Amino acid sequence: MSQDPDYYRTVSLKLSEVLCDIGVNERMLLKRRRVYLLMETTFTSTQRLLRENIFTFQFGSRSEGSTTIGLHSDIDTLICVRTLIVIQNWSEWQLGRHNLLMIQDETTSPGYCILQMLRDDEPLPISISIPDHITDRTYTVIRGKVLMKNTCFRDIPLAGSVVNGPASSRQGSPCYADQDYVVAYHCKSWPVEAQSWLVRQGIGKWPSEEMKRYCETTGCFVVPVSSKNSQHEELEWRLSTAQAEKCLMFSLNITQLRCYILMKMILKTFINPQFNGALSSYMCKTVLFHCIQNTRSNIWVQSNLLTCLMCCLTVLQNFVREENCPHFILPKNNLMAERISPCNKHKILEILHDILQGEGRALMEIPIDDLGRRLKVKMNMDEAFQYYPTPSHIHTQISTELLLSTSHTISLSHIHVLQKLNLDGNAIVRDNLSNFMSTLTNVYRKMGFNRLEKYVLKLITPMFSSSLGSVIASHDIYTTHSISPEALSWFSFGLNSDVASGGLKLASALYCVGDMERAELVLRNTDENYDLNTVEPVCQCNNRDWFYQRQGFMHKCNTGNEEVLKHYTAFCVRFLRCEICCVPKELQSEMFRSTQEDRLERDEMFDNWMDLAVVDSLPYLYFLQYKTYGALQRMADQQCALENLVTSIETESKLGHKETALNLLGQCMEQEKRQIDALHCYMISLNTQARNNVANFLICRLLNEIVSMQRNTPS
Repeated sequence: MSQDPDYYRTVSLKLSEVLCDIGVNERMLLKRRRVYLLMETTFTSTQRLLRENIFTFQFGSRSEGSTTIGLHSDIDTLICVRTLIVIQNWSEWQLGRHNLLMIQDETTSPGYCILQMLRDDEPLPISISIPDHITDRTYTVIRGKVLMKNTCFRDIPLAGSVVNGPASSRQGSPCYADQDYVVAYHCKSWPVEAQSWLVRQGIGKWPSEEMKRYCETTGCFVVPVSSKNSQHEELEWRLSTAQAEKCLMFSLNITQLRCYILMKMILKTFINPQFNGALSSYMCKTVLFHCIQNTRSNIWVQSNLLTCLMCCLTVLQNFVREENCPHFILPKNNLMAERISPCNKHKILEILHDILQGEGRALMEIPIDDLGRRLKVKMNMDEAFQYYPTPSHIHTQISTELLLSTSHTISLSHIHVLQKLNLDGNAIVRDNLSNFMSTLTNVYRKMGFNRLEKYVLKLITPMFSSSLGSVIASHDIYTTHSISPEALSWFSFGLNSDVASGGLKLASALYCVGDMERAELVLRNTDENYDLNTVEPVCQCNNRDWFYQRQGFMHKCNTGNEEVLKHYTAFCVRFLRCEICCVPKELQSEMFRSTQEDRLERDEMFDNWMDLAVVDSLPYLYFLQYKTYGALQRMADQQCALENLVTSIETESKLGHKETALNLLGQCMEQEKRQIDALHCYMISLNTQARNNVANFLICRLLNEIVSMQRNTPS
């Protein structure tokens, strides 16, 4: 087959077609990158508006677009702590800040440093007389220098996570990606040992001088992990040029990205299962960077994909043979140091040799994304098999997952802000939310027309508007038994957050103030817009296993952008305790769901919604209709709403707060004098969530009423 002079070109073009089919194409690449930039900007904008001392960055394959569905890439999140700054020389020291001096000497490994703690009142080292509040988990003293330990974060991993080197890893459910969180400090200046990279030039004339100038402005991070052969295991910090590398990845063309993805598939199929991850995808990225820099740019085209892949594998083979994979920007840092045993080295070289000699035949054995079988079909070496997903289905799946990730980020941003601003007292929360919205509005107005951050603020503003409107309305109802124009104005701004949640918050307030006619109108409009075949429920309170997405929603995702979220998603509805006057009494008890014992069972990071009343939009719509129609004496409509509430709980598979919906249904059943049905609802609710569930109280109350009724019934 390889005797054919056009063999490499033919395989390259067919391989490019296969990769395009499985989502490695310009359209999906731009979608992936845009969504992860939106997610990163959403988190960072929210943190900046809250004046928090952390920034969040998204790195890795998902944010770069260098992945496929079958590679199951992690979500890599770097949390940059801004309470401390890292400096490389004394001229960078800042008054009033916690400064750490980066030290690199003969005792530190290349690409690593140690951090010396400095005074914040003058540019001098902290003396040996350590303040009492600093514990030995944070520092140690060596030769009179107070040095920061890299274990300062590791002893307090994120809730529900497992420590893995510098990262806290949180395993995803079957339909969510695993997440790696790395906490780091930032150094504004470019690493000294990377200065030579700024002037290094290769045959490919890549990176360009403009890219290098940008990379230099990104500085670097210091990550809490030491090298394999460190003399000071608890003191070394790794230098990370992740921001610069992201810039490099964004400059690559589609052939270069496809080459990188193929290398990762080869590692995952033929090497890492046998050798416990001896080679990493980061090494593949490094190999690719070296190859691009040292080859002419005109070879990186679709018709040369196989040739480019063989070139990269040859370089990887040489790196393994020499046991040295030099970091692209910090070349003295050997990424393979202490990673490959002599026995494994020989076997890995054999595998790479066989793949190279096979001239691409090994690709036909790759099961990831059915790559091998798809390539055989393209090469007319196998009959077409009908059961694998079509390109259209794959592209739709990717688009759907990306837009759902965006909606989840908006939801997380909302709950994060509520948690930060939720202090005791309506007036304080109102002031906090008002100040937050004022700051958000001012920042929005000052931004340029096409700024990504401006677009993000436009996406997140409506949910906060609804919350502020509800806080104001709750105070209005408590003091004047009415809803002020100011509250209604904020409610109006919040109506386009999604299909339902903004309208339901307004309808809830109108119901509580007794304005049943307007409440019914809002509920009717919400009901008309809520297409059960298209609208996708969104809840980030519980990380539950949800596989199914509606075909109508998936179609909208494939043909639209983030605007789809406003018209085809339904966020859960959240009420702070200070919004209690806007909450029907049946839902108010959800704000007090936890006993002291229950609180001990909470996940501090991911159960922060449990002091709120939170309910999914669809069952809350039907519950409010039941209550409103009852108040309007429209009994037939009320019974229809009750039937819809029952049906939504039984058939909607993506309820994040099913226990709350069951609790509301149970209370409706009590009002219908159907106590046994009510008890049944509460019992199912407890089976759904045993702890932190107000059903425990509702059952006790109901049983007490039943016993009292029996006592008062004449024998």
